[in-house]
Amino acid sequence: MIEFSDVTKQYPDGTIAVDGLSLTIESGSFTVFVGPSGCGKTTSMRMINRMIAPTSGTISVDGKDITTSNAVQLRRGMGYVIQSAGLLPHRTVVDNVATVPVLQGVSRRAARKSALEVLERVGLDLALATRYPAQLSGGQQQRVGVARALAADPPILLMDEPFSAVDPVVREDLQNEMQRLQAELRKTIVFVTHDIDEAVKLGDKVAVFGRGGVLQQYDEPQKVLASPATDFVADFVGRDRGYRGLSFRTAGHITLREVRTATESRLKELETRTGEWVLVTSEDGAPRGWVDWNGTVAAGGSLFPAGGDLRQALDSAISSPSGIGVAIDPQGKVVGGIDAADVLDQLARQRRTERSAQQ
Repeated sequence: MIEFSDVTKQYPDGTIAVDGLSLTIESGSFTVFVGPSGCGKTTSMRMINRMIAPTSGTISVDGKDITTSNAVQLRRGMGYVIQSAGLLPHRTVVDNVATVPVLQGVSRRAARKSALEVLERVGLDLALATRYPAQLSGGQQQRVGVARALAADPPILLMDEPFSAVDPVVREDLQNEMQRLQAELRKTIVFVTHDIDEAVKLGDKVAVFGRGGVLQQYDEPQKVLASPATDFVADFVGRDRGYRGLSFRTAGHITLREVRTATESRLKELETRTGEWVLVTSEDGAPRGWVDWNGTVAAGGSLFPAGGDLRQALDSAISSPSGIGVAIDPQGKVVGGIDAADVLDQLARQRRTERSAQQ
């Protein structure tokens, strides 16, 4: 458990980076600090490992004031991941990951063996172990950074905007990897981001910081979206917070509609009526796009995966040129269509059930 008790950080020029912060981070939870630039979220996280000293207040880990601990020993007990990965350019990937265990007295041979296991855990090909950081892509470097932070098996993991420097596709992949790792390892993670979508996706709890380093709201992500505590939070979350909130609602009871399909090899034989759309698939049933009654092929929009949520369902429908979202099974094959009206009906039913349960 990490606890902030009335913590303030004021710099010599009078700037207040963090103002009276009090919150408790439960052991094994994924907590996200989110807010605009200069709001104190990174300062707050860096005070946990004493890279920055608070002006006043107390920070404790497992009930112990961190100022009573040796700073070096405190940091060795916490994994730390930064935006640019911070890898040592003159060391190979495996030696980068083995750095902290070696500093803790583990033999280099044993540390390298453990490092290879951690690299596998974060989804990296072991063929990359002997490469140098400059030979890796940005996403691969970030995975190495996560592996290095996990190498000594610390109970606490601090992550300072680790995925913000990579492209959106790689970023989503890294986010999914973090969710998988956290489900497996149950670390106490403090994650800093300025992206509310990333915060909502990853966090068990979200701490929204405002200008002047003031904590505006600390709550479960669905509550931050549904009930912003202040006008600042409402503005920061955005006007589409209701749409984001759909990601916490199951789409499991939506009835899939029949979709007319045709394989790529049969397109020339296809006959369509005015207003009709046909979904083009590969020979093994994977969606490739839509063809309209004029024979024009259009991209298919986002896909709705089996077991997905209402946000994914609605997005698949409204992003589709035909107005029908494409539902796929775990193998990527088409299993039916999603109509936006059915998504809204499902939302209405869920809300009626919730209201009945509250009465």
